[in-house]
Amino acid sequence: MTNAPANAPDTSTAGAPPQPSGRPARRQRQFRELGVLLAVFVLITATWLHNPGFLSSQGVRDLFLGATVLAVLAVGQALVLITRNVDLSVGSVMGLSAFGTGLLFVTFPGLPVPVAVLAGVGIGLVCGLVNGLLVTTVQVPALVVTLGTLYAYRGLNHWWADGGQVNAHDMPAAFLLLGRVSVLGVPLPAAVAIAVVAAVGFYLAHYRSGRELYAIGSNADAARLSGIPATRRVMLAFAANGALAGLAGVLFAARYGTVDSTVGTGMELQVVAAAVVGGVAIAGGVGTVYGAALGAVLLTTITAALPIWRIDQFWHQAVVGALILAAIGLDRLLALRTARKLRGGGARGA
Repeated sequence: MTNAPANAPDTSTAGAPPQPSGRPARRQRQFRELGVLLAVFVLITATWLHNPGFLSSQGVRDLFLGATVLAVLAVGQALVLITRNVDLSVGSVMGLSAFGTGLLFVTFPGLPVPVAVLAGVGIGLVCGLVNGLLVTTVQVPALVVTLGTLYAYRGLNHWWADGGQVNAHDMPAAFLLLGRVSVLGVPLPAAVAIAVVAAVGFYLAHYRSGRELYAIGSNADAARLSGIPATRRVMLAFAANGALAGLAGVLFAARYGTVDSTVGTGMELQVVAAAVVGGVAIAGGVGTVYGAALGAVLLTTITAALPIWRIDQFWHQAVVGALILAAIGLDRLLALRTARKLRGGGARGA
């Protein structure tokens, strides 16, 4: 059994499945997210004191942009993890969408930028729907299904690219400007990522279908018995994850201007790591997209800080691995404490 939903509200709407007592769960969630936020603050402050150039205007911009793609991917992955599933194909989906968006500009030189952006997101949406359909109909664990589609989508991308690449001069200036323009001092891709986090977080907290994802991740059988359309909800989570991976591919293409069949290789593990470090439980039913985004910021800050501290890149992988193990251990510890408090409250009220 997994824990009660971490961000379920105290009250439920009429007809919605009953929500467990939320106060201990909220405290657990806030503890995790504040801990990650504190770690980011300490790391940035220490690195800035070591090298003041780390927080120069360009340095801050690079930090924003560095976290953008990973944060968008982590938000989508959080939706899937909350339902007690996982999507290992997000890196391949992102690469497929990035190359597809670039290739559209080569094939149709006068294509409007919004159409290309929607097409890139659409590619990701289709891939996510395929994943969701396979998981819900074939009844094979998502880990196995998405491991297969990881290679399938990557192979499709290699076949599509045929060893070639799309360069910046093949893309319109208006599209490349999306990766460089700022809104109120915040790079546009980072502003898009912030909007995605806010929108998905609001949906999970305030919409019944969003809260039902937590119920499915906590106990899928009980969720079905209470009338929740679990199959449709899981499909929704995978589709949204695919669409966000497609958006990440579009943002990548706009920022870097050069895409080929290798874009997104290895990103899937970073994405899962960001979500888990941010407090989204592998076992499902617990976590928020805010925590997943903070996890992404922490990992990208570590990546940016290590060269300044002259630490070998090998230790980046070791640090990330240690953070994942610590996050899983902390999840277990906090779950046991919450369970003891709930049992104690029940005994006193009996």
